Amino acid sequence: MTFSKPLRIASMIEDRFLVRLQQLMADGQRRILGLAGAPGAGKSTLAQAILEALPGRAVVVPMDGFHLANVELARLGRASRKGAEDTFDSAGYVALLARLRAQRRDEMIYAPTFRREIEEPVAGAIPVMPDVPLVITEGNYLLLQHGHWKAVRPLLDEAWYVDIDPELRKQRLVARHVEFGRDEDAARRWVQQTDEVNAALIDSTRANADLVYHWPS
Repeated sequence: MTFSKPLRIASMIEDRFLVRLQQLMADGQRRILGLAGAPGAGKSTLAQAILEALPGRAVVVPMDGFHLANVELARLGRASRKGAEDTFDSAGYVALLARLRAQRRDEMIYAPTFRREIEEPVAGAIPVMPDVPLVITEGNYLLLQHGHWKAVRPLLDEAWYVDIDPELRKQRLVARHVEFGRDEDAARRWVQQTDEVNAALIDSTRANADLVYHWPS
C-alpha cells in the first residue's frame, strides 16, 4: 500500500504517523481509528488530513453527529451545557461503531453528521461503503470510562489523543463561536464556562490513548 499527500492539509501529517496507519491497515480488514481530544484541539483537521492522505480508503464518522437536538436539550434543561458528555446520544454512537466493525460486504451504513451553521445533527448524511478499510471517528469523549462511553474504546483498533497548546486552542474556540453567531464576549464566556470544563474532563482520559498527537504551536 502506498500513501500520497497530494493536498495542503494532508502534508501536515508526519510520515511516521502515516507509516503507523499503513501498519494498522496492512491486513486489509476494517479498522477503526479514534481521534480524541478537547474542543478546539484539531481533531477534525487531523481527520481531514488523514482522509486526504488516503484517497478512497478512509471515511470520517464524527461523534458530533450524535449531539442531542436543541429541542431535546431544552427539554432536559441542558442547552446551556451543550457539548458536555450527557448532551450526546452515547448509546447510539456505540451502536453505530459496533455496526461499522461488523459491516457486511453487501451492506451500506449511513452515519449522522453535525452542521455548525444550524447547530443541529443531521441523520443519514455520511455513507460508509462496505469496502472502505479505515473508519476515522473523532470526538471529545472516545476515551471516557463510564456510562455508555466506556464501550467506545474496545471498539477502536487504535486511539490517538490530539493535543495542542492550550492558549491556541482557546483562541480557536473563541474564533469558532464568533464565526457561528456569538459576539466575542459571549464566545469567551462559553469557552470559559462550558468548553474548558469539558476540556478538563477530556484531558483526564489521555492515558487511555495509544499515542498523543501534538500539533505544533
